[in-house]
Amino acid sequence: MFSSRLQTDLAPNRLARAVARARTDGRPLIDLTESNPTRAGFEYPDDLLGPLADPKGLCYAPDPSGLLDARCAVAADYVRRGLTVDPERIVLTASTSEAYSLLFKVLCNPGDEVLVPRPSYPLFDHLSALDGIVARPYSLEYHGHWSVDLASVEREWSSRTRALLVVSPNNPTGSCVRTNELHDLARICATRDASLIGDDVFADYMWPEVPEDRGHVLLEPDVLSFSLGGLSKTIGLPQVKLGWMAIGGPPRAVVDAKRRLELAADTYLSVSTPVQLSAGTLLANGAAVRRQIQARLTENLKALGERLARTSTCQVLAADGGWSAVIQVPSYQPEEDLVLALVEEDGVLTHPGYFFDFPRESFLIVSLLVRPDQFAEGLSRIFARFDRRSA
Repeated sequence: MFSSRLQTDLAPNRLARAVARARTDGRPLIDLTESNPTRAGFEYPDDLLGPLADPKGLCYAPDPSGLLDARCAVAADYVRRGLTVDPERIVLTASTSEAYSLLFKVLCNPGDEVLVPRPSYPLFDHLSALDGIVARPYSLEYHGHWSVDLASVEREWSSRTRALLVVSPNNPTGSCVRTNELHDLARICATRDASLIGDDVFADYMWPEVPEDRGHVLLEPDVLSFSLGGLSKTIGLPQVKLGWMAIGGPPRAVVDAKRRLELAADTYLSVSTPVQLSAGTLLANGAAVRRQIQARLTENLKALGERLARTSTCQVLAADGGWSAVIQVPSYQPEEDLVLALVEEDGVLTHPGYFFDFPRESFLIVSLLVRPDQFAEGLSRIFARFDRRSA
């Protein structure tokens, strides 16, 4: 009766069941997986969403690419980050996920493949399956810092590969693609008539002492490229539902891609008029929220470093940015058993590394967005568990 695009086993996993039991029993949990900024204690201006009530929103005059004023506001936001983008090369979407879906429809036939980084967010598997294509992983390797394993790109590439995805900073590793790596990936894609898709949603959240040789897909002139972003991360408004993609590369390819994206977007017209009319004001006024998020990341990173200095059992993997930290812990027990024990015995919820396809154990992923007092207490309970075992 149902499509095979969706997994057949929809039962909650062991960790989800353990969390549900704890909440049903009234046991408090410190949630170190919290990644929703609207639940993380930030102070949003009371009038931040006021522009959505603009009476101009009562008139519906859709543009498949998005209203020009909104695209100009997005182009101005790229300038803030040091990139020049023509508004005519921007397409608005209701979310980054929708941007991926439109790109998969435009670039791929059913059964075609896209290469995605591993470890990374499991959303790619779901998005690709829903569009009838296959996500094949290429590897990110860690040797004191993260790097792209180009040999794995070559191994996974096939005659059906239509695009390669880079996430910079990646989620959850926090790693950025270096300029030389991006040159290599762009060359591979360009010589094989494939596209390069860059996910920039965490680009505003770089950590201290980040190397300056970070690449960007829009700076690769010889390959058709797409840069994705949205309000969800850049100003902490996931509920407002506005994303975008900017197109780069050879002019003829850009024109052809834009026409096809407009046709696909015109089929749905999913971006609301009020949010498009408000885009410029939201991006300007939402900077206050972004600054709070940046300050929170800095505070929690400092607390994590100070707590690590008092333990010899765990370490944090080096990263460049993002909202998460990867903690490597001793392999006293299987990763799944560990996160269950943390919930049931210590009242702390974390994500295990295998959620993100880490190739081996043992890793815990924690969100740096958590309120500082809760973050510090959660870390204390985690590290106390390992300190007791090593004593």
